[in-house]
Amino acid sequence: MRILHTMIRTGNLDRSIDFYTKVLGMKLLRRHDYPEGKFTLAFVGYGDERDQAVIELTYNWGVESYDLGAGFGHIAIEVDDVYASCDEIKRLGGTVTREAGPMKGGTTVIAFAADPDGYKIELIGKKG
Repeated sequence: MRILHTMIRTGNLDRSIDFYTKVLGMKLLRRHDYPEGKFTLAFVGYGDERDQAVIELTYNWGVESYDLGAGFGHIAIEVDDVYASCDEIKRLGGTVTREAGPMKGGTTVIAFAADPDGYKIELIGKKG
């Protein structure tokens, strides 16, 4: 068994695709409209779905925003340099919600960014 994807709902699919591809450097792997269900799915990730877990962006036609709820935590992405990644996210118009630095009670360098819908993305520095 393996994790296939994490699904999040978006109020503006093109805006979210731009964030995940242009700001976080993922690739748009596939996108498909489902007219009978009135929704569109787009899958983004760093590699082929056969080899890696990806993110499914779901746009329910006509729904512009969602209550994120208290149960969702974040999506974690490993990066080579958390400080440089934060700088690049800000340069590209993204929002860093917690600047790079050691995690509370530890030494691992982390930061948090938010996607256009407010979902948290944790950036974790590559170890060793």
